[in-house]
Amino acid sequence: MSSHDIFIGETIGTAVLILLGGGVCAAVTLKRSKARNAGWLAITFGWGFAVLTGAYISAPLSGAHLNPAVTLGLAIEGGTKWSDVPVYLGGQILGAMIGAVLVWLAYYGQFHAHLTDPEIVGDGKAVEARESEAGPVLGVFSTGPEIRNVVQNVVTEVIATIVLVLAILTQGLNGDGKGLGVIGVLITALVVVGIGLSIGGPTGYAINPVRDLGPRIVHSLLPLPNKGGSDWSYAWIPVVGPLIGGAIAGGIYNIAFA
Repeated sequence: MSSHDIFIGETIGTAVLILLGGGVCAAVTLKRSKARNAGWLAITFGWGFAVLTGAYISAPLSGAHLNPAVTLGLAIEGGTKWSDVPVYLGGQILGAMIGAVLVWLAYYGQFHAHLTDPEIVGDGKAVEARESEAGPVLGVFSTGPEIRNVVQNVVTEVIATIVLVLAILTQGLNGDGKGLGVIGVLITALVVVGIGLSIGGPTGYAINPVRDLGPRIVHSLLPLPNKGGSDWSYAWIPVVGPLIGGAIAGGIYNIAFA
């Protein structure tokens, strides 16, 4: 596949991933949304379907990495050329930002209703004053921990990403060497649902650096009233943790399965 195909595929696929994944977070979070308070099951399955859709769309062009941790794991395993890694990353971060903007557009009225409701933001001044903290709609765009403990938060993201990337790398190791083809996309989506249900509670399971960083950048730039801070002090954890996890998964594959 060409660099052009990789970049376009990853941009489109990651945009769809974030549109549907961020969209379910918006649906569950925002006032005047018909799905408000639908709960964690809706979020986990919504993100699983987001992976399924984005991967199916982008697979013919780029192989549907949609995640720098996956790209890193595949490069260490040997399935992706190191020279292609920057192209994958460029498409992924651009796509994540586009997807976040699309969520904002789709839920424009709900964002306004939510962020002008006195029950949510009070008079707005206190929210705007806490620029370093997570604002009232940051969870639509990015992840955050329930207990802010740097070591635990990093370890949780590392463990969750190892599960994801190792599941991707080992698909098709069934004795015939033919792989699983398009069924692998469905399996990956179900793995994401499983991760969310089982170990997503502590940090919100970013398991994807651009899934968190791209929308967080967009949150900081969008003209949302009373949006509060983007919690940049935490932002490195959902980037570094998944990258470590992806690298470890690539190493485990080479030692145990190659």
